[in-house]
Parts: sequence; C-alpha cells; structure tokens
Amino acid sequence: MPKPKTILIIDDNRGVLSTMKLLLKPHFEQIIALPSPITLPSVLRLENPDVVLLDMNFTDALNSGNEGLYWLREIKCMHPALPVVLFTAYGNIDLAVRGIKEGATDFVVKPWDNAKLIETLLNACNQASKRGKKKEERKSSAMYWGASTPMRELRSLVEKIAETDANVLITGENGTGKEMLAREIHGLSKRFKRDMVTVDMGAVTETLFESELFGHKKGAFTDAHADRSGKFEAAHESTIFLDEIGNLPYHLQAKLLTVLQSRSVVRVGSNESIPVNVRLICATNADLDEWVVQGKFREDLLYRINTIHLEIPPLRERKEDIIPLAELFIERFAKQYDKGPLVLSELARQKLKEHPWYGNIRELEHAIEKAVIICDGVTICETMFHFPKKSLALAQESAMETLEDMELVMIRKAIDKHSGNLSAVASQLGITRQTLYNKMKKYGL
Repeated sequence: MPKPKTILIIDDNRGVLSTMKLLLKPHFEQIIALPSPITLPSVLRLENPDVVLLDMNFTDALNSGNEGLYWLREIKCMHPALPVVLFTAYGNIDLAVRGIKEGATDFVVKPWDNAKLIETLLNACNQASKRGKKKEERKSSAMYWGASTPMRELRSLVEKIAETDANVLITGENGTGKEMLAREIHGLSKRFKRDMVTVDMGAVTETLFESELFGHKKGAFTDAHADRSGKFEAAHESTIFLDEIGNLPYHLQAKLLTVLQSRSVVRVGSNESIPVNVRLICATNADLDEWVVQGKFREDLLYRINTIHLEIPPLRERKEDIIPLAELFIERFAKQYDKGPLVLSELARQKLKEHPWYGNIRELEHAIEKAVIICDGVTICETMFHFPKKSLALAQESAMETLEDMELVMIRKAIDKHSGNLSAVASQLGITRQTLYNKMKKYGL
C-alpha cells in the first residue's frame, strides 16, 4: 500500500508528540502535531489529513474523556468521512467504545504497543481509501451542504445512515430541498447503481393509487389493456421516494402500511404476492405527529416510515449559506443564458442576507435567475431584486379578515406547492380549472 500522505496528532503531552513523530515518520509523508485542539478547526480547513490520532483528555484537572468526544464530534461535523483513532488511557476504554458509536474508526490504549498503533492507523487510512473509491464511482451530488452548523450536523447524520436500509422521513418547509436530500441519501447508499423512483403523492388520484404504486393486471378495470408493474416493483433493489406523504388520504394509508410490513405487493386484479426489496424515503412539510393526534395520519404508518427523521432547516436559520448558494445559482444561470461572469454588489449581498426567504432555496433560485436575465453588465445590483413588502408566510400569521383573504392564501400556497401545475392545483382545491383561472384573474395571480 502506498504511504499515506498526512496524519494529524492531537495530544497535550509534548513527549508523546515527539515520540509519535519518530515512530510514524517511516509510514507517513507528513506528520502534523498539535499540543491543543483549540486550533483544530483551522488546521482541518488548511490541511487534508488522511487520519487523525486524537487524545481523549486535554485538561490536567479533568480526565473524564468528554473533551475527546467533543472534538470527535467537531471533526466528524467538518469531515464526516475522515477516520479518527482515539488515544486513550486504560481507564477510559468505555468512553472510547462510546466514541466508536459516535463515529470514531478505532482506539489505541496507552501505554501503547508500537506495532499495534501503526497497524491501527494504517488500517484506518486503508478503510477510508476504499470508501472514497466507492463514493467516486457513485453519481456526483448536486446537494449543497454549506457551512452552517445545522447543515454540518445534518450531513454528519446522513453520512451515518445512508448506507443502511433504514426508512427515512425528511421534513422541512417548502423549497428547502427535500427531494435533493433524498437523492443524496440514495446516491450514498448501496442501491446507488439503480435509479431512485419518485412518486408525488399529491399528484396521484385516489382511484389510481393502487394501480400507480402496486401495478395492475390486464382487464382489472376499463383502461387496463395490459399488465403493468407499479412504482414499488420499479424500485425493486433501489429506493422509492414518496414526496408529500401527508397528502395520502387516511383510508389509503392502511394499504401502504400493508406493503411496507409484508415487503410485497399485489397488483390490482391479481392474487399473486410479488416480493419487493425497496428502501423507503418519505418527505413532507406537515407536522405528522400533530396529524396523528388529529386522526388524520395513522400512528402505525408514521412509526414505519420514521425510522430516521431528518429535518432540513429553513434558509433564514442558516444565513451564512445564502451568499454561497446565490453565487452557485449565478454561475449556473450565467451559463444557461449565455452571460459572462457576474458578481453581486455589496448592497445586493446585504439585501439577500436580510430577506427572510420564506420560500427558502427555491425562492432564492428564482430570484437569482430573474436577476441574471435582466442584468446587462457584470454586476448584479440590489435594484434587480424585488421582494414583496409583506411575505405570504407573514400574511398567514397575521389575522385574515375575510374569506377572500383566506382563499387567496390557499390558492397561492397550492400554486407554490405544485410549482405552477394548475391541474394539480385545481385538483387539490376541489375546483375546476376554469374556476381556478377565474379566481387567479380576480386576485391578480
């Protein structure tokens, strides 16, 4: 195996650091030794170590090992795939085992055996290298994680659960990127070689629910001219993503639960049970726990789909991600609309950071696209962004005086939810397309 490039060692005993440098020099190209973890975040940003050897204690008066666990979490938040080997005294073995559960690769007990220490560190590097090669073979991700603490924590959790087959429930406001996160999880999973199958539960009519998801036999109903497999069969040995799971009517939830429990489907018009091996990911912007209390969602189904719960924070709660995201969108739309390199003015940056973004990343993306289109020079100015004085979200929070106020909010929410698909909007609202057109004209939508 070629010699690993860099090892980062953090230990407050300078004698240990000196010994490690001599012992590991034949096995690593570069050895970075820190007597304190205080500068660890900046070192990780500047360097790209292959493995970290982390002491469990740094304060003479405090030998609980909790410091080591704290810094382990910090490392895994910044670099989830970076292998960390814990350096611990004999009395802290229980804590080291806890560290393994929190993401450490292995641990070495002081006083150490030289050969065992070297073997442990090289094995950690080798395992990380193999994982890296596997990930390189996978589809490139479009997920932007950003630098905010909530997203770093979310990424760390995704790295841990992606390769399992655990069912995942993704929650978050409209426009936060729930489907993109689902694709990220699928891309990091063992099922990545097969395409993820996506179902918009809001667009599936009740009458075609079973046929769409579970398939049908020829002659099962009037338009069933041939056998047809459903979405679950299409997702066999892959991932099925049920978007807006909260839109599934209560009386149909039991049918979905039966499939999840039996891991098989029965096509409409057939008695044959067809085994399906799928990984389920669901998404919603609804509070399903509250819906269970209200009797709108089955508690047993919620337990089944909610093995792992991932909450995507709204953009307004991670303001440090706004400008980097905006710049990514600028680059993309500049290429799409055949523009040269564009930059944001300082006032434009400030305006973007101050806007609450109740439409989240989707709203930011649309705002940037419009600005790129109307920009004639090389600088995108603050005047190119026009935001309503009172957002839809704030309007919902304020008291609505008339039924027309409520109707306007409902229509705008439905249009946003279905990305302008007016057939789906009319279906959700229970009105005809012509009635919807008339109301949109009335409210200037």
